[in-house]
Amino acid sequence: MSRQDSKVWFITGSSRGLGRALVAAVLDAGDPVVATARRPETVAEAFGEYGDRVLPLALDVTSPDAARTAVEGALAHFGRIDVLVNNAGYANVSPIETADEDDFRAQFETNFWGVYNVTKAALPVLRRQGSGTIVQFSSVGGRVGGSPGIASYQAAKFAVDGFSRVLAVETAPFGVRVMVVEPSGFATDWAGSSMTVHSIPDAYDETVGAMNRLVRQNTAGAAGDPRRAAEIIVRTVRRDEVPGHLLLGVNAVTMAQDHSRRQLAEATAWEKVSRSADHEEPYPVQLPTEERP
Repeated sequence: MSRQDSKVWFITGSSRGLGRALVAAVLDAGDPVVATARRPETVAEAFGEYGDRVLPLALDVTSPDAARTAVEGALAHFGRIDVLVNNAGYANVSPIETADEDDFRAQFETNFWGVYNVTKAALPVLRRQGSGTIVQFSSVGGRVGGSPGIASYQAAKFAVDGFSRVLAVETAPFGVRVMVVEPSGFATDWAGSSMTVHSIPDAYDETVGAMNRLVRQNTAGAAGDPRRAAEIIVRTVRRDEVPGHLLLGVNAVTMAQDHSRRQLAEATAWEKVSRSADHEEPYPVQLPTEERP
């Protein structure tokens, strides 16, 4: 691949999990990468053999100043940014009722505001270039929701999706594309050392407790292969057209399709009621028949 054809990637959360797998896939594809992390030395140790094709940079995504400094460092080294990947994120477990407010906010600072900070820092660069791709890591939970115990994480992922939908419309005239990645479970330490499980009261054992046992005490491990996911993302970004949302994993596809069917069925069942809220529509109308056990 010629230097002219290569794309400069800027990836957050590069020291572990899907972020680290993506750095490897990008380098294997022949592209240079700015690999950011809170501890960039771990990235340097892992990918030192690639020389100046990989630029490890320190980045705390919760800091707008740090985001701007990292983007400036990327430009100083490579001269441009073609693909921005907002991957950094984590989840802790606790019921909403008993969750520590500071912890809840701290998760949101990384999982949503981190995306906002880095995206905003890079936007002037992409706009001036007249091209670029922004890849936002969400989760299938950011589409379907309802996973007990990780309300802050899923709320942030819903926010990332809404933010990215507006971003896509605003930046399309500049030649900038936006793709939201929605994985299901992957064999990373997302549910391991990266996750803190707070006290789960007995009242929430059948919801939060059950989900925690399913995720953290499943000896079979997650079905998703981080290497494959990373390679799919690299191949997809190289296309002339990218999907607005890229599901990754069997469970992600199944959950998303089931969710869409339920949404459509509910909207259809309540259609006459919903329409009746407008002035010119018939009113009142009968509510849908309730299904009783």
